[in-house]
Amino acid sequence: MSEIINIFDTAAYNYELPEELIAQTPIEPRDSARLMYYNRSTHKTEHLVFRDIVNILQKGDVLVINDTRVIPARLFAFNEKGREFEVLLLKRIDIKRWECLLKPAKKVKIGGKLVINNELSLTVESVNPADGVRTVSFEFEGVFEDILSRAGNVPLPPYITEKLDDPERYQTVYARESGSAAAPTAGLHFTKELLKSLEDKGVEIVKILLHVGLGTFRPVKTDNILEHKMHSEYFRVSDEAAERINKALDENRRVIAVGTTSVRCLESAGAGGRVKAGDGNTEIFIYPGYRFNIVKGLITNFHLPESTLIMLVSAFAGREETLSLYREAVRMQYRFFSFGDAMLFL
Repeated sequence: MSEIINIFDTAAYNYELPEELIAQTPIEPRDSARLMYYNRSTHKTEHLVFRDIVNILQKGDVLVINDTRVIPARLFAFNEKGREFEVLLLKRIDIKRWECLLKPAKKVKIGGKLVINNELSLTVESVNPADGVRTVSFEFEGVFEDILSRAGNVPLPPYITEKLDDPERYQTVYARESGSAAAPTAGLHFTKELLKSLEDKGVEIVKILLHVGLGTFRPVKTDNILEHKMHSEYFRVSDEAAERINKALDENRRVIAVGTTSVRCLESAGAGGRVKAGDGNTEIFIYPGYRFNIVKGLITNFHLPESTLIMLVSAFAGREETLSLYREAVRMQYRFFSFGDAMLFL
């Protein structure tokens, strides 16, 4: 008798991953990563190299990329007693105020002041008891972005323990607008040459924006996924991007999202089956049972067990199919997570 699975149980999205398969460094060149291609209609799987994607995508396909840029969001600050704290910037509120995470959080009260260097200090204004996110106000003179570039560090995920020699390898080649606390990692596999080859073939490349925030770092802590609350992330779709995507939908052409961030942006802007231009904040949480309005294809990396990202992929490809593909990836020694290999679902 087969076990009955509740798709709303967080544990239903778990899988066994040997630690040595967690990629610690980016592969060179970018497009030489491995690619697992799964056809949802035929249920067939192919094992390729990422640059082979130019042979799979077709003229008229629309490839949607997120051109956010990771900021040096990891800072180290000190209180008046000289104790060190880690500050992770998550989301900008206005010219001086940010939402952030502090470690160790309990040692900084509301009104507490931390000094980063002689150019930058902060004061804690408030704390959200639900998730521990602090609102802080920075004190500085000059241009904040310039000061941050000198004081901050690239906020690599906690499962990456090796030092990154070149911070630009945690940026996509098309990263443009600063604001993310983490990279849209599916896009790390593209080179400028590969993007040009796709355009030469007739694949349209459309840029949208979603600044990656707390959701990337925050695990699902509830047993029931329906009780999990996503953190808000800023997104924007231009008039041109909306027009091009809607034209493709009208002509029954495939809209293929590069990464889960692009999916969240497109589905937030396309609730009625048409992409609406504009900007805003989204808390969209996509899990099995969700009906996709815009996205017809997905390029993504391999995600953490029991994460909202593997739940999104499971919504797109099916939970059992996704976990089966992950088990195959483990068996075939694919590299996992941010600097790991990629999947293509069509």
